[in-house]
Amino acid sequence: MAARSLWRTRARLLVVGSAVCGGSGAAFIASSEDPSRTLKLCTNIPVRLFRNTVTAASIAFDYEYSLSGLAEGSNEMAKVKHEVHLRSAQKLQELCFKNGGIYIKLGQHIGQLDYLVPEEYVHTMRESMLNKCPVSSYEQVCEVFKKEVGETPDKVFAEFDPVPIASASLAQVHVARTHSGEKVAVKVQHSHLTDSAAADTAAVGVIVNTLHRIFPSFDYRWLLDEMSESLPKELDFMVEAKNNEKCLDNFRKISPHIAEYVYAPTIYWNLSSSKLLTMEFMDGAQVNDVAKLKKLGIQPYEVSKLVSQTFAEMMFKHGFVHCDPHAANLIVRPSGKRNIYGKQKPQLVLLDHGLYKELDFNTRFNYASLWKALVFSDAKAIKKHSEKLGAGDDLYVLFAGILTMRPWKQVIDTSVDHLVIQGTKEDRSELQMYASQYFPQISELLRRLPRVILLMLKTNDCLRSVNNELLQGSSLESFLIIGKVSSEAVLEAKWSEKKSLMKWLNVWLEGLSVEARLWVMQFALWVLQVRKALTL
Repeated sequence: MAARSLWRTRARLLVVGSAVCGGSGAAFIASSEDPSRTLKLCTNIPVRLFRNTVTAASIAFDYEYSLSGLAEGSNEMAKVKHEVHLRSAQKLQELCFKNGGIYIKLGQHIGQLDYLVPEEYVHTMRESMLNKCPVSSYEQVCEVFKKEVGETPDKVFAEFDPVPIASASLAQVHVARTHSGEKVAVKVQHSHLTDSAAADTAAVGVIVNTLHRIFPSFDYRWLLDEMSESLPKELDFMVEAKNNEKCLDNFRKISPHIAEYVYAPTIYWNLSSSKLLTMEFMDGAQVNDVAKLKKLGIQPYEVSKLVSQTFAEMMFKHGFVHCDPHAANLIVRPSGKRNIYGKQKPQLVLLDHGLYKELDFNTRFNYASLWKALVFSDAKAIKKHSEKLGAGDDLYVLFAGILTMRPWKQVIDTSVDHLVIQGTKEDRSELQMYASQYFPQISELLRRLPRVILLMLKTNDCLRSVNNELLQGSSLESFLIIGKVSSEAVLEAKWSEKKSLMKWLNVWLEGLSVEARLWVMQFALWVLQVRKALTL
């Protein structure tokens, strides 16, 4: 009887508690500024958290159960691990699509981390995330407009196409025409992203932290930290607009020799807000559309050189870097100038300026010095500057390999084309073997490096992918450009220091030595090109 009475008491307390909580929740929703939006958030977030928990548990169990008892390094282990990676990547992909929003952004990040995460994850995410982003309805677009500027798109613009020409994880782009007749691109943020971003980021942490606790070598908490820091900036289009203008200003002031070949769309500030961005409409070819580039009279080789030069100037001289240079964000059009062969010189148009990173003086100097050492095969300098960037004396060889995608013996090879990747199946399988073999060490390296350097790795991967599509492999010319710009940045930093006459003389002699080595490498490149032409 006592037990039954106690059970009834608990049942009553549960009913009363549920009623109180439900009533409080209903009161909170009803009293909010937008009850329908608050209700949607209050129901969606727990559902997403539940999905995250189930997915994390499923992935963790699959690894634990499937790999249990298998000998490390055996063929059977490799086969089973590949199958588990693939199943887990597909589960994560499904989760990203179901939850949408920043989960799509997370999937895109993973798809750009070549050789830093298992290839099954990279391929699964890359093949789907860039081409299957969510699309907001026209009604949702109107809702954003009313909230931001108090009018619907058809009132704000003379013409507004309700069908977007592109959609990404955080926003979509519509073509419009202003009342004064200019054709513009209007970037509209997907509704309610700002409201749910913090909760979604915390929920993503459930997956990352759970997997790390079960598998300590799987430590991608840095990716979560990076998203937590960068996402609020990416969700504020005013930050993007300012980045757009600062980028162009840097080229005009610091790199005037290529400023006319780098462009970013003009911002219409009076038609923009934190969730709406109106900018000049840009025509041209996507950077990896080789057929269209050739129709425009532009050589892919020239585009590859311009992309390398642009981002080398950003990384080593400006210290203000566009960190999302995938193909959809790089447009190429004729510059109006021609080279000595009469071919059109390209102009590179940079889009989507939401994700930028600033490198402080010491980081920029050491990163430039490291790349200079990599290009010149200077093992001692590679070790020195890798350590200064946080890799340590035990992982600097791995760090050099990740940056160049070459094994150490080729990194320090003195041949002029030691860093060139041909893009063959043999090259890819060798790199994938290294990535699989050194996965725990890669995770440890990523934990040690500053987050800004992790973003540089992501930027390098994006640029490498662009060059591979343009040239079917990496280009020796690109590495010469990197060597030249990084060397110039290092010398400029040394010149800026107060120094004695002897130090001044040493820097001057170093500059002469660098020029001589670059000239020799350029001559060797010319010889290789002549030989290649003669064998065709």
